[in-house]
Amino acid sequence: MTLTFPMPAEPESAPLVRLERIGMLLAGSDPQGQQRIDVEAVAETGSTNVDLMQRLSSLQRPLLLVADRQTAGRGRAGRPWRAAPEDSLTFSLAWRLQRPMHALLGLPLAVGVALAEALEVFGIRPQLKWPNDVLRDGAKLAGILIETAADGRQGDGTWAVIGIGLNLAVPPGLEDELQRAVGAAPELQKAPRETVLAIIASALAGVLEEFEARGFGAFVKRWEAFHAYAGQAVKIVENGRVLQEGTAVGVDMMGRFLMDTEGGQVEILAGDVSLRLQDA
Repeated sequence: MTLTFPMPAEPESAPLVRLERIGMLLAGSDPQGQQRIDVEAVAETGSTNVDLMQRLSSLQRPLLLVADRQTAGRGRAGRPWRAAPEDSLTFSLAWRLQRPMHALLGLPLAVGVALAEALEVFGIRPQLKWPNDVLRDGAKLAGILIETAADGRQGDGTWAVIGIGLNLAVPPGLEDELQRAVGAAPELQKAPRETVLAIIASALAGVLEEFEARGFGAFVKRWEAFHAYAGQAVKIVENGRVLQEGTAVGVDMMGRFLMDTEGGQVEILAGDVSLRLQDA
């Protein structure tokens, strides 16, 4: 008789982030010394946004979910986001706003302000590309994906799940053209991940509270301070077709993109459109 023994399961790898350390840092940055954001970390998942969207009905507090690797991460318009743990930071924050869903116009831009201001702490000078990209020297440093769901438990509240993918290094093996299009922040590799995440999460918390109270109008000047294309010739493209051409001006109090055209100033509402420089 042959005896067989089950092979021991390989232990799951521990995430790179230390939760206790993040918790201490978040509490230390709060005026009341409290950790207002719960934090979870996993070594790998499909998508942190999807994970949090599926858990909204059970959440009582803001939750930051960090993943070393996302196998089904998504960017704007469902585009895939792929990144290795050592090359990136990928995470999502679930936050409940006391605003109905239709009152969240401009939220992606406000989140961009929070991320840009947090990066400045590390000596990085980012730029913001409407509506939801963070650039460095014209190359994409980070992307923002926000998904929302009405909270039927309490009035007109809305849960926002804010997904962020931040490049720490340019992945090896990219074609030259794509390599030039990817920005990176190697400065962040020198800092503990917990410190970087805590500073970003604290900045997000402050911006979300201000957005809830005042809307995007409070962030227009702060967004324009990082405006990547201010005064430059740009075009608005949808499905390969140029919709508008003109000069980038800024944004209005609703978060619409303003550009001067031959027919006068126009406002572009975020949708399935792409903003590009005219020579791109």
